[in-house]
Amino acid sequence: MNVPLLDLRAQHRAIGDRIIPRVLALAESQQFILGRAVEELEVEIARLSHARFGVGVASGTDALLLSLKALDLRPGDEVITSPFTFFASAGAIHNAGARPVFVDIESDTYTIAPAAVQAAMTPRTRAIVPIHLFGQMAALERLLPLAEARGVALVEDACQAIGAERLVAGKRRRAGELGRASAFSFFPTKNLGGWGDAGLVVTSDQRMAERVRKLRTHGGAKMYHHDEVGTNSRLDALQATVLLAKLPHLAEWSAARRANAAWYAAALSGLAAVRPPVTDPANEHIFHQYVIEAERRDALQAHLEAKGIGTGIYYPVPLHLQPCFAHLGYRAGAFPVAEAAAGRVLALPVYPELSEAQKEHVVSAIREF
Repeated sequence: MNVPLLDLRAQHRAIGDRIIPRVLALAESQQFILGRAVEELEVEIARLSHARFGVGVASGTDALLLSLKALDLRPGDEVITSPFTFFASAGAIHNAGARPVFVDIESDTYTIAPAAVQAAMTPRTRAIVPIHLFGQMAALERLLPLAEARGVALVEDACQAIGAERLVAGKRRRAGELGRASAFSFFPTKNLGGWGDAGLVVTSDQRMAERVRKLRTHGGAKMYHHDEVGTNSRLDALQATVLLAKLPHLAEWSAARRANAAWYAAALSGLAAVRPPVTDPANEHIFHQYVIEAERRDALQAHLEAKGIGTGIYYPVPLHLQPCFAHLGYRAGAFPVAEAAAGRVLALPVYPELSEAQKEHVVSAIREF
């Protein structure tokens, strides 16, 4: 039996008839750059995230980059983040002109460790970028007071966590709600994915929203008038059209992912060789990825692939050990929790259309191993 890590064809078979007419209507309009579809998506994603404003950009990477550029970072400024994440989280910090400062993660949720953030803060710290990794939020109730006490910005990397929630100060808060700015990605593999690269910034800070809007269109609010040097990072109307068609299904897809995760957790209980993912009780996880830990990870991955089961390693090399960041001076052993996770994590299929037979096949193969 074949069980891919993700089956986007299954999703398209289920809802393609609701997407194609919208795409054809867009083709008839010939309005491909920004426009009404993008504006509508900006409103809807901001509403979903309990934020006031949304700004569509070309990718999740640009959503991070432009949010950080809007902080007017300077050489020598520091931005604290986790080394256990996709490259864009730290790459955006570097490209915005600041120095990434890495700190270790929590061993259960893989999100940034607030105590480590506090210890790493200096007079040069300008921002904190927590990553809501694999679909569950970082401990914002502990990070926000640190940012507020030092007067630094908190920029949420919510690229894997659209619609996720966390109990913060007794209230349910959405990913993207509490940061000075927050970044979403609509890369095709995300829980809400487009037909190519796409991203969006949400914020409740009007000045931040206006600044990002300028930065995405070469630094000007009016065509041919440029207040600063920005870039070309406009969200395509095609991507907005596809995402608007998919958005009504997001909640049910996330619920299906949670149900699949619960099924796995029950089926894998009692297996000493693997550890299912841990959900912080304060979180409502959306399971962008279902990531187990295994001591013999590489051998397990090879065994599953031989059985036709797709897997993924997110992430095999922590960012502080990447060659491009060697100048930062970190060495192996600097962040033992992140480094240990990198050698043990393995993502299993968890997409909403996963059948009972496919889940049984995955667990049977793990038990066989």
